[in-house]
Amino acid sequence: MEDGVLKEGFLVKRGHIVHNWKARWFILRQNTLLYYKLEGGRKVTPPKGRILLDGCTITCPCLEYENRPLLIKLKTRTSTEYFLEACSREERDAWAFEITGAIHAGQPGKVQQLHILKNSFKLPPHISLHRIIDKMRDSSSGIRSSPNMEQGSTYKKSFIGSSLVDWLISNSFAANRLEAVTLASMLMEENFLRPVGTRSVGAIRSGDLAEQFLDDSTALYTFAESYKKEISPKEEISLSTMELSGTVVKQGYLAKQGHKRKNWKVRRFVLRKDPAFLHYYDPSKVSYPLQEENRPVGGFSLRGSLVSALEDNGIPAVSVLTGP
Repeated sequence: MEDGVLKEGFLVKRGHIVHNWKARWFILRQNTLLYYKLEGGRKVTPPKGRILLDGCTITCPCLEYENRPLLIKLKTRTSTEYFLEACSREERDAWAFEITGAIHAGQPGKVQQLHILKNSFKLPPHISLHRIIDKMRDSSSGIRSSPNMEQGSTYKKSFIGSSLVDWLISNSFAANRLEAVTLASMLMEENFLRPVGTRSVGAIRSGDLAEQFLDDSTALYTFAESYKKEISPKEEISLSTMELSGTVVKQGYLAKQGHKRKNWKVRRFVLRKDPAFLHYYDPSKVSYPLQEENRPVGGFSLRGSLVSALEDNGIPAVSVLTGP
């Protein structure tokens, strides 16, 4: 990483005039966030644009787009708004942390506060769990329920753990992720919510209340009385469904060279195991979480594949996968 660079990597940015979404290479410096186009696997200089961080405000999580919950919103001193999408909750929060630190670089006290999480949380007396659930169910401002898959099973009207944490913070029911996890665990304890699927059900066996709810993009939950589960018969599961049924072990943005035209495009890659597949999606179109209806634009089995690293050609480093 170059001197003075706090963080760099791919983010998907909303256009200012035409609100389309395009992947850009971002470089965060102390006072500026630069973004570049990518051609031939290299960033094109000079930068496509720059965001001045002095006087900037950041909103994270930003839930203004229902199908894009991994957004960061930056609002400059001149009220220009930028919407940036990360590939995962962890990457979004890492960018938000570094950008917030850069914004408050001249205020050591605020930077120190970024590293402090409250160790205890009590629900304010004027807010009831019933009120939270009522707001969660609101058709316009509530949490979005949709079919989600886990290990070949489809759970109707469910939502992922990290989305609920985002929603609780954005609606000011919790100040940070730790508080939101504790609050979500209370909702489960009082039978307002219930876990669905192996990942979330297994977590409730923990004796620690704060660890019973998972702030995770693979843990599924639903409202207690709306639990439904559909399991496709094994003989009806298509090959594509089996490909997508494996556990997600890593995901992120990579620049991929085309097979025929040899041009480079940024894709969101998702690595799964059991079975082992590598799929890639168009980051400008796909919504998160990666649900059954969000079909990959390509992918292949990793069984019998070989991987080798080539010399760094700029941004990013290059790897080659050879199929069986």
